[in-house]
Amino acid sequence: MRASDESVALARYINTFWNEYVPLQKTHSAHTLKSYNDALSLYIGFLETEKHIRSGDLGGNCFCVANIEEWLVWLMNQRSCCPETCNNRLSSLRTFLKYLGSRDISYLHLSHAASQIKRKKVYTKKVTGMSKKAVQALLAAPDSSTKAGRRDIALMVVMYSTAARIDEILSLKVEQLHLDADKPNITVIGKNDKIRTLYLLPKAVSHLRAYLKDSHGDSPIPSSYVFYSRNTGITGKMSQKAVNKQLRKHAQTARIHCDEVPDGIHAHQLRHAKASHWLEDGMNIVQISFLLGHAQLQTTMVYLDITTEQEAKALATLEDENDKSAPKKWLSTDGSLSSFCGVRPMRT
Repeated sequence: MRASDESVALARYINTFWNEYVPLQKTHSAHTLKSYNDALSLYIGFLETEKHIRSGDLGGNCFCVANIEEWLVWLMNQRSCCPETCNNRLSSLRTFLKYLGSRDISYLHLSHAASQIKRKKVYTKKVTGMSKKAVQALLAAPDSSTKAGRRDIALMVVMYSTAARIDEILSLKVEQLHLDADKPNITVIGKNDKIRTLYLLPKAVSHLRAYLKDSHGDSPIPSSYVFYSRNTGITGKMSQKAVNKQLRKHAQTARIHCDEVPDGIHAHQLRHAKASHWLEDGMNIVQISFLLGHAQLQTTMVYLDITTEQEAKALATLEDENDKSAPKKWLSTDGSLSSFCGVRPMRT
């Protein structure tokens, strides 16, 4: 069926939003980009599989409140998405509709209507911390006689000592290390491109120096990733999946000596651990919030629960470049709605 003028225009808007507006105007974070892409992919997939919308049927009415609310139910029941994920998907779709309204005023009512949809009720998840004893056992677990072991020690020491987000650490390039400064530090780029300077203690500096010489040689290339992937070399950063895999392996070893090392450990727990340990050591929560890069102090307050719980236990025990052109999707061979809009097909 031949696509209507409105269908073609909407497909172009979706394609431009996905490939140009979001990466250039909204965010440079790969994870945030993926979140926008996933939301649009799922909504287009929902329209095609559940509402039986085809290329020629695509129109502003496809983004009505009734469809969006039905989509949210579908996400929970058919895709097993939790309320937090549904809210993230809704937020991404709202951003697209706001963009759409800014480009064509006739669609402005869609953004306003979508903004009235109630978000799913969520409950604050309890943050799981780690004791200092558990952290010590974890840091002692890697085999320092191997190159991979020395890398893992350096990575974990930097992660714990700075309490930086895992992506901030993995995105570090050699030029962001200032180990010869009067006060050695690293410069990280956080959410919304906010830059923070995090100072390093002598132990972290020592491990980093040894790792750099081991894995980057005597003259590291400034633009190379500090912790790089074995597959891509210094031009590609190590993946979070690979980091968590190594952490779980070392946690198994560490639990032999310390049963306080948590099961199912992940990189973010080292950030949680350091934040709670700073509180235990008497650091002001405002300072901790700044070091963690939190936009709101309320976000940092969750760590108060960790230290309170630990104190109670202690008392109880007495112890690719984007494609800038909008191809003619209505001429695609498979005829699918996702292909027509230029979005990635929804995973089944």
